[in-house]
Amino acid sequence: MSMNIRASAEDYLESILIIGKRKGSVRSIDIANELGFSKPSVSVAMKNLRENGYINMDEGGFITLTESGSKIADKIYERHCIVSQYFVLLGVDPETAARDACKIEHILSNDSFQAIKGQYEKLKSEQK
Repeated sequence: MSMNIRASAEDYLESILIIGKRKGSVRSIDIANELGFSKPSVSVAMKNLRENGYINMDEGGFITLTESGSKIADKIYERHCIVSQYFVLLGVDPETAARDACKIEHILSNDSFQAIKGQYEKLKSEQK
């Protein structure tokens, strides 16, 4: 399975990861509430993610990430956290930093992300 999936699918997978960490379990309604999407839109997306092997859904409607879904979610979440925190260190207000990171996390090359991550870690260690 390819790691090149659309940004919207990455957002769904990242949301499943975040909601799971926060609540312990994830259902479609949780995702709809988190992302501000309609339940029908989320249902279609979950069906596509399930058919492509990124998530599992049990009889109770509880959603879990598969290994491939988890890899993508972890990658996007790490990018979001690092880029957002880097912008905050540069003086950007946290809300703006999070919003911008959400846009950037999907299009950033691995080389650029590693460079940002290196600078972030350097700046963070200098502040201690």
